Amino acid sequence: MRTRPATLDDLPALLALNAEQVHFLSPLDAPRLAHLHAQSAWHQVIEDDTGVCAFLLAFAPGADYDSPNYRWFEARGGRFLYVDRVVVGASAQGQGGGRRLYEALFAFAREAGFDAVVCEYDLDPPNPVSAAFHARFGFVEIGRQRANGKQVSMQAASVDGARR
Repeated sequence: MRTRPATLDDLPALLALNAEQVHFLSPLDAPRLAHLHAQSAWHQVIEDDTGVCAFLLAFAPGADYDSPNYRWFEARGGRFLYVDRVVVGASAQGQGGGRRLYEALFAFAREAGFDAVVCEYDLDPPNPVSAAFHARFGFVEIGRQRANGKQVSMQAASVDGARR
């Protein structure tokens, strides 16, 4: 498995991964993903012998992004990286891809001078796997909101105190 920056050539594979895991995410089409890619502060993929099998897309404050969850964090200010989505394909789950992406994101955040990595995960419907994963990186709930028909937990982790 190899981690590298996402490119425009990766977008078809990323759309397929997103569609595979859409029950945990919001849907994407090609124009929207291209826009998000252009606005991202950090967009990395993992590839294995079969191709791209995972990706993480993150935004800094000031991005042209209409997500109500991103805007919730932006309205509170601060120097943060917002994890919009981390997607690991079914064939690559359980192999440490999500952990690898988060470790690289936290290293980037520290080097770039961000204070926190922020995200949200579903409470309704519940997502206990995501809750446990994020707890291992030191994420704590700083609020809740209902957005896009879901109740979500708004989470933040200090870039200096991230656990694995």
